[in-house]
Amino acid sequence: MTHSRESPVETALRANSIDLLHYFERRTDRDAAADLMAETMLTAWQREKDHPEGTESSRMWLFGIARNVLKNSERGARRRHRLASKLRKLLHPDEASHSADDGVEVRDAIEQLDPALAELVRLIHWEGFSINDAGQILGLPSSTARGSYQRAKQQLREALEPGNSEAQHCPATLPHVDLNTFTGNERVTGID
Repeated sequence: MTHSRESPVETALRANSIDLLHYFERRTDRDAAADLMAETMLTAWQREKDHPEGTESSRMWLFGIARNVLKNSERGARRRHRLASKLRKLLHPDEASHSADDGVEVRDAIEQLDPALAELVRLIHWEGFSINDAGQILGLPSSTARGSYQRAKQQLREALEPGNSEAQHCPATLPHVDLNTFTGNERVTGID
């Protein structure tokens, strides 16, 4: 009768499974901890060729996998929460809805940016992407995306500064009219 020998990953999981489960239980609820433990085990088996030798190295490797599994789970939960919030707002808009021209100054300022900068700002602030993810969508390296975003923020800040005549001049507004051009008793209102 032949006895199958445990793989090094199985041995490491058997030795560390209780500690790994406690790691998850201290950070999540009991049901989520069990799911995260199962995902950690699956990942460890899938990455068996990366398993290091030595008891302590093996333990650290498993906890590194566990940490990544937890971080991925937390990111997914945040994405689901943001999506659920957006859907709730779409399905049940507030009773006190905003007027159609709310934020028109910001939208106009964004439209005045270079098209690539404007799209970067929209992806980050309207679609909820990180700077790096928005840059990746636009085919930009992370450092370029960060620099472009800083440039866009500075341009928007300047455009939206109080007293900036460019920001306060909307193409739909009337041009400045010199009241001294009117003679006599004519009364002009609403034009400055």
